[in-house]
Amino acid sequence: MCPLPLLAASVAASRIPLRLFGRELATAAAMSAAGRLKTVDYEVFGRVQGVCFRMYTEGEAKKIGVVGWVKNTSKGTVTGQVQGPEEKVDSMMTWLCKVGSPSSRIDRTNFSNEKFISKLDYSDFSIRY
Repeated sequence: MCPLPLLAASVAASRIPLRLFGRELATAAAMSAAGRLKTVDYEVFGRVQGVCFRMYTEGEAKKIGVVGWVKNTSKGTVTGQVQGPEEKVDSMMTWLCKVGSPSSRIDRTNFSNEKFISKLDYSDFSIRY
């Protein structure tokens, strides 16, 4: 399922200082800006094979600045994994839901295993075969 915009919640949260023992640690925005690392697996359904979807996915991932991989499946979908700073992974998730390659038709995108990680498992984004 595609991510929902959380702009209102993030704007409200960014104004609330976090305190511990009377000391202001940081705002939610500052914590977000620190760039927690996130990973997510995805599968894209629709007309996504034979339309350069993997090539465009690799290009978008490199443009955004995330790492991971993408590949075709035997059931006609495209699957993969994206890792990077939370806000960049979220941008890539939106792209996988709504944009894709120019000739593609995205019917739905499923995300799974979404979690925060301490380090990246990949050094770049690649097409797997």
